[in-house]
Amino acid sequence: MTQATDISSTVDDSRAKRTVIILVLAQAFLGAQMPMIFTIGGLAGQSLATNVCFATLPISLIVVGSMLSATPLSAIMQRFGRRVGFMVGSAGGAIGGAIGAYGLYLNNFTIFLVGSFLTGIYMSAQGFYRFAAADTASDDFRPKAISYVMAGGLASAIIGPQLVKVTSQSMVIPFLGTYLAVIAINVIGSALFLFINIPKPEAPKDDAPKGRTRWQLITTPRIAVAVICAMVSYALMNLVMTSTPLAVVGCGFEQNSAADVVTAHVLAMFAPSFFTGHLIARFGVEKIVAAGLVILAGAGAVALQGVELENFFIALILLGVGWNFGFIGATTMLAGAHEPHERGRMQGLNDLLVFGGVTVASLASGGLMNCSGGNPVDGWMSVNLAMAPFLMLAGGALIWLTLRPSEE
Repeated sequence: MTQATDISSTVDDSRAKRTVIILVLAQAFLGAQMPMIFTIGGLAGQSLATNVCFATLPISLIVVGSMLSATPLSAIMQRFGRRVGFMVGSAGGAIGGAIGAYGLYLNNFTIFLVGSFLTGIYMSAQGFYRFAAADTASDDFRPKAISYVMAGGLASAIIGPQLVKVTSQSMVIPFLGTYLAVIAINVIGSALFLFINIPKPEAPKDDAPKGRTRWQLITTPRIAVAVICAMVSYALMNLVMTSTPLAVVGCGFEQNSAADVVTAHVLAMFAPSFFTGHLIARFGVEKIVAAGLVILAGAGAVALQGVELENFFIALILLGVGWNFGFIGATTMLAGAHEPHERGRMQGLNDLLVFGGVTVASLASGGLMNCSGGNPVDGWMSVNLAMAPFLMLAGGALIWLTLRPSEE
């Protein structure tokens, strides 16, 4: 019996490993559009908006689009399979890029915002790559599969900002070339999903278990804490990253310096993924999530020490590592806390809540950065001080979960 189980596990992980390779490539190539847009979105918004307080609104609307797309995309994937859902995501990214480019061409902030909103469809689909990696993986391989897929972002961290340097001023209209590149990335990259082989979930039979309701799921202690830690890790990363290009340029450094800081940050987001899964397997998921929250606090502390270029680099590198441990850890915690037939319901709810938090953070980022002080330095300090209460919330929730009696 043991031998048969081992063989089955090997077969399952063989398919899971092939899936991981495709998702790593998708994360690397298609994922490059996100650091591209996050690098220039606020700067483009600042050039189009009549009020600088709305400079980061394009990025906020990307997150709003992602939040609102999460539940429908999850339902599409549950019914038609991951491939269809990922194709829909790429289509959203291409259409969003095209409308964003048109808005830049017309110098129309409203049209530009519509494009940003539709780009959120891709961002939401990309968020499901990590869950797709776990679909056919064994319990032992699951945290590693999630980590490897997230590690694909390492290449996107290099490709994206470098494409910004090449394309942002390549045309008479600033940033137009970058949005045209985003269209090409989505069209070409979507071909990867033709090779993905994740079985479409079977339609539930009449006597199949219905699973817990959304309320029952979200009030399950382990799921609730996983969602809180994922929300805080992602929202605080977005809060600070959204303001970073504005802060770097506002403090007197060049646009290319801002791109370099974002590059270092995104590298730090994904480079640890090569070993995060191993750390989770060795030390336990709760300890890795806790380490992520501590590192995020360290990022805020470094940022508050000054606005020299090295402060930006160190703070954003720590921000990336903290996000990696916190978010991958929370994802692993969640993936093991619900049944397969609850997948569509829970994963959609999780990403709705996570990106809802990110939406609030991105909206707050522009206001804190541009409207909470008399200069960019004051705004940057406000952004980083805002991290503290949310880190205490997530840390308290994690401690509460750890101290609860075992339910086994």
